[in-house]
Formats: sequence, structure tokens, C-alpha cells
Amino acid sequence: MEIIIAGFLFGLIGSLHCAGMCGPIALNLPLRGRTFAERLLSGILYNLGRTFMYGIMGAIFGYIGQGLMMLGFQRWVSIAMGILLIISVLAPFVFKKIHFKQFDLFTGFIRTAIQKLFTLRSYKGLFMIGMLNSLLPCGLVYMAIIGAIASGNVYYGSLYLIFFGLGTLPLMLAISLIGNAITISLRNRINKFIPYLVVLIGLLFILRGLCLGIPYISPSIEKLETTLQLKPADIDQQEIKKNGDCCHSK
Repeated sequence: MEIIIAGFLFGLIGSLHCAGMCGPIALNLPLRGRTFAERLLSGILYNLGRTFMYGIMGAIFGYIGQGLMMLGFQRWVSIAMGILLIISVLAPFVFKKIHFKQFDLFTGFIRTAIQKLFTLRSYKGLFMIGMLNSLLPCGLVYMAIIGAIASGNVYYGSLYLIFFGLGTLPLMLAISLIGNAITISLRNRINKFIPYLVVLIGLLFILRGLCLGIPYISPSIEKLETTLQLKPADIDQQEIKKNGDCCHSK
């Protein structure tokens, strides 16, 4: 449960970053209807589209983490993801040098599709704009994906990114309805707290992987295995227990 709360708080505070990156799209959304209720529904559908796609992405990357978990690497994945989050704050230039031309083609296709959907002015179009918008490059989303991988579980990975999306919803919805209510200077000042939040979440992932037996922060290895495994019908729990023996001290 703590990983889900972390996802929501990360989205809530990180939405200030989203306001700067995705704010132009939110400000110019083709909200349908003239009444406030219709515009509210339009804004909610756009944000639910983003959240829905985040959930799919969380399931995919949670599945990757689950595969690593079944190999007995669950605690090391959590530690590695935590370290990666901290590095992303302390050495951002490392990530800025990573660039793929093929990715430019993909994002160009996404932006073109969004522009076409802007002309529809329909509820369905708004939902799809939200889905496509979530696929555009965003450092904050990349960091949230790290959390999904570290969850080591399809369900938790999906929930982590869903609650991340829900955390960004209040501010993004407000921007769509009433414009950019937060000034740039205020947003920049508040944005300074985001790196501290990322480092804090990174430290929590590291502590979680260390299995120190601290309730809700660094559970024992037995508790970690219990919370990370899938439903009994989906996974042979005995196999998970066997692969998790590496976490015990020898």
C-alpha cells in the first residue's frame, strides 16, 4: 500500500512539472459544451485518458519487474531503481545525452495524431488525446515507471502509475478549466522541491530492498515476498519462495 501512496504523492507534487510540460495542451483542449458541467466532464475525460494509459504502462513495466522478481532479484531491483532515481537528480546530464532518432519519429506521429483529434471536439477525442499525451517524452513519467518496475508486480505496477496519474489530475484539470492559475515564478519555486521528493522516493526504494524489518518502510524479506507476489492462481508461490531464498542471510 505504501508504494501506491508514494505514486499518488509523486504525481500530486510532480503535477507542477506537468503544468509546465503539458500545460499548453491542457490550456488549449477542445473542451466540449458551454456549461461548466460539460466542460468539467471534458476535462475529466482528458485526464482519465492519461491515467488509463499510465495504468497500461504500469502493468507492462510491472510485468518486467515481476520477471526479475521471479528470478530472485526483487530486492536488488528495488535497490537499483532507487539508486537510478537518485542519479537522475544528481547527474541529469547523463540522461540528457541519451537520444534516439527513432523516438523522434514516434513522438512526431503522436503529436500529429493529437492535432487531428483537436479538430473532433468530442468526448471520445478528449479521452484519446489524454491517452496519446501520456506517451510523449516526460522525465517525471520515466521516474514513475522506475517505481512500477521496482514494485515487481503487474497489479502494483499498474496501480502505482494509475495513482500517479490521479495525483496529477487536480492541477491539470484546474488548468483546463480556469487557465494557468499558478504563475510561472511560483511554479518554478515549487518545482525546486521535486528533486528532493525524487531522492526521498529513491531512498525509500533502497530501504525497501535492504529488508531491514522496519514496518511500512523496509519490511522483512518474508513480508516483501508476501506483498510482491501475485495471486495464488497466477504464480506458483512455492517457486517464488525458492527463488527468494537468496535474500536470506547465509
